[in-house]
Amino acid sequence: LNTGMDAVGWLVEGERRGAGEFVLNSMDADGTESGYDLDLISAVAEKTGVPIVASGGAGGPEHMISAVRAGAGAVLAASIFHFGEYSIREVKEHMMRAGIPIRLAGPRVEAEHGR
Repeated sequence: LNTGMDAVGWLVEGERRGAGEFVLNSMDADGTESGYDLDLISAVAEKTGVPIVASGGAGGPEHMISAVRAGAGAVLAASIFHFGEYSIREVKEHMMRAGIPIRLAGPRVEAEHGR
């Protein structure tokens, strides 16, 4: 379905109207594990000052690293965790080794484990 709307232009308008965060989900990539829409992430990051959560297409840690480098402030993934391809910790460790600031465990988890 082609709405005739430009995604980046619409998100610029969303920021003007007060949006505090964008979840960018490429429906073409969602569930494919072939990577996020890096061109869209980059374009939105260039044109807006709103934090971006990349969604749709994560197949592994490298895709997540690429999304952050393209301008996403956070990434969302499902299939790779549902199907047991990676654990959340494995992905976070990968990202940390790539120089992406990551919190391995939240304060509650750390407190429960005496850290």
